[in-house]
Amino acid sequence: MTNTRGTGAARAVADLERGTIVATIEIRATLEAVFRSLTTPEELVRWWGAEGAYRTSEWTTDLRAGGKWRASGKGADGQTFSVEGTILAIDPPRKLVQTWKADWDGSKETKVTYSLDPIAGGTRITVLHEGFAGRPESCEGHRSGWELVLGWLESYASPSGRAVASLG
Repeated sequence: MTNTRGTGAARAVADLERGTIVATIEIRATLEAVFRSLTTPEELVRWWGAEGAYRTSEWTTDLRAGGKWRASGKGADGQTFSVEGTILAIDPPRKLVQTWKADWDGSKETKVTYSLDPIAGGTRITVLHEGFAGRPESCEGHRSGWELVLGWLESYASPSGRAVASLG
């Protein structure tokens, strides 16, 4: 098991034996603002990525159970990437469950569950990413990736970020 704290408040733990990742962060923003940041293509491309890492430039979503979603962009090395899947369940503004197939990971299907819970002063997001059994390197790579992603989301959705419906 790997347990690492990122540079911000995001924390991700990988169980390499089971092939699962649990990542959490607390954001000073409403459930609705955070959910919108996670599900609105125009918002997703504003925050998912950073200079020196990779940058998502396109995102499409059919936001309903059974709907398809797809994201693409460029890595720091200039290589293009894409990730896509199907929305399995949605319960705004508390839950989103989707499959995840990343081209850099051999397009192997995994499952991501975003759970949003109200806390004093904001929202706790818990990400459960499952389906890495027998692939410890991929599991560890995604674990560190979730710490980055949740840190970017916090920067975007918090009152000092660019999201509009935050707590004041």
